[in-house]
Amino acid sequence: MSNQEKQIIERTVIYVKQELAGAESGHDWWHIYRVWKLAERIAKEEKADVFVVILGALLHDIADAKFHDGDETVGPRIAEKFLHSQNLPEEIIGKILNIIRFVSFKNSDETPADNSLELQIIQDADRLDALGAIGIARAFSYGGFKMREMYNPGIPPNLKMSKAEYKKSESTTINHFYEKLFLLKEMMHTRTGKQLAEERHQFMEQFLEEFYAEWG
Repeated sequence: MSNQEKQIIERTVIYVKQELAGAESGHDWWHIYRVWKLAERIAKEEKADVFVVILGALLHDIADAKFHDGDETVGPRIAEKFLHSQNLPEEIIGKILNIIRFVSFKNSDETPADNSLELQIIQDADRLDALGAIGIARAFSYGGFKMREMYNPGIPPNLKMSKAEYKKSESTTINHFYEKLFLLKEMMHTRTGKQLAEERHQFMEQFLEEFYAEWG
């Protein structure tokens, strides 16, 4: 990686930290950091474009639609403005904006403009951060942020939600395991993603067994 690229990454880190100051703890700078480091690791293993992967990971949640009334255009618009300020080639900007538009679970049924290896790597890293111990912590953090019930035996999970229904869902945090988290293992693209997802999936299953035992 060139010195110029390293400097752009350093400026991007500073920018993202500033933009996400005070964000909900499941979608804050540390979520970005974890996705960045895991995506970079996978990118090197898969021989992908590490520069694009790092920038895509750093900017993938710069304006998560769930915190902007569901508007999915905010993130790409903010990221594009920043990337132009860094005088990056249009080809690289296009790749990163494509990642931001299609990285999310809620867009998994849509066909990306460019289903690049770099997009797949960041999808894996982002989804892995929704699994395992950290995934559990993030789920309950966001549930608390939205004032949702942890669990209600009288509210079954909705396993056939449309994208619009998913975006508006006010379901319990435990239902979220079935409506999203337990689906992620089968959505992994890379070898490392599949391996880590299997391990983290099993941990969440063990957690729910203990949760139900204590609840009952």
